[in-house]
Amino acid sequence: MKLSYCFIVILIFLGLSASAQQTHEEGTLTIGGYGEVALSRNFYSDNVYRYSSASSHKGEQHGRFDIPHSVVYLGYDFGKGWTMQTEIEFEHTGTGVSVEKEFEEAGEWESEIEKGGEVELEQFWIQKSFFPALNVRMGHIIVPVGGLNNAHEPLNFFTVYRPEGEDTILPSTWHDTGISLWGKTSHWRYEVMAIAGLDAYMFSTENFIKNGAGSPFEFKVANQLGFAARIDNYSINGLRLSLSGFYGRAFNNTYPYEVIPETSRYYGVKGRTAIGAFDFVYTGKNFIARGNADIGYVGDAVMISYMKRNRSASNAPYDKSSVGKAAVATGCEAGYDILSLSSRKETQKRLYLFGRYEYYNSYLPDTGQESAEWTAKHRMAVGLNYYPIPQIAIKAEYSHRFLKSDYNPEPAINIGICYMAFFKK
Repeated sequence: MKLSYCFIVILIFLGLSASAQQTHEEGTLTIGGYGEVALSRNFYSDNVYRYSSASSHKGEQHGRFDIPHSVVYLGYDFGKGWTMQTEIEFEHTGTGVSVEKEFEEAGEWESEIEKGGEVELEQFWIQKSFFPALNVRMGHIIVPVGGLNNAHEPLNFFTVYRPEGEDTILPSTWHDTGISLWGKTSHWRYEVMAIAGLDAYMFSTENFIKNGAGSPFEFKVANQLGFAARIDNYSINGLRLSLSGFYGRAFNNTYPYEVIPETSRYYGVKGRTAIGAFDFVYTGKNFIARGNADIGYVGDAVMISYMKRNRSASNAPYDKSSVGKAAVATGCEAGYDILSLSSRKETQKRLYLFGRYEYYNSYLPDTGQESAEWTAKHRMAVGLNYYPIPQIAIKAEYSHRFLKSDYNPEPAINIGICYMAFFKK
């Protein structure tokens, strides 16, 4: 723990002691954002027992219309190297609460949740830039572990929804409060950060560590710290190669903090969590290819799973399912602009024919843990992305999720439209 806080002190010292300053135009306001609309017909059941009782739900189907994300960026350059940025995200059109008078309950006033969704402050940071190779950022920051978290806007992937593998096992978009040191040169970009640690009580069978970055409280518990890093290489024209990772302890990183006595069976449990990821993007004149490979590890998975089920209160805001010792996600996609085959004069319009394949498994159990074979999934998707202008894409795809033979296949048709733009800068 002492080393963790020493790391933060070093970052602050580097930021405050650098003498060179990057020049900016003072008083520049930046406004932007992105958003997605998604319409789906899923030719499989949405029943919660579709895996435990697959034969009972064979042939079922359902539809879903959604606004997965709608985001507003606000940024400001104060001059002298000082900048700030905020990002407010509405997921699934946000939340809705109404107040009504219940005449059946002695005329009491009650508030009721009318719809689901989330409203989040996904980014809020203040940055001091000294020169391109040295920038210090503090606040609520995107954690760029994995290809999706690094480039999560909808024009950065072909599918209607975010790529499933990383979106299943990792927080997405992963954002947390802490301090970041980053910089770039002509062929390299690096970033290292110290953030609040993950909460092992929120790990799960279906989503591995995905929900561990959130907090059900008004604050983010930071009994433990986490460390993330990313490095990108641009040496080859049109190609970005990237490595990223995360490490931190996740056990007992919740509220209230509990001192584990030496006589307890949980004494010495750390919940060491590590993520390693590789991703790439190649952009040619008429061709785009992207790919990722991620692996995650959770130490003490057996003890964490046992404690989640048996020690937390029945109404505590924690996940009670088991977490495996590991999870994996791999995927690749490629698209070709078929309009480039014609003798067109219009240069802005694009029509990409694409294909995507991915494999992911959110639960690789430790010795003695129960199995959950439904978590291993292969997914294929083929479709089109039409860009009438560079900032807007209309998407259509057919996807098919393959599980082991004990479970039903999961095909779907998805249609969407999205945008990503800066309105003023």
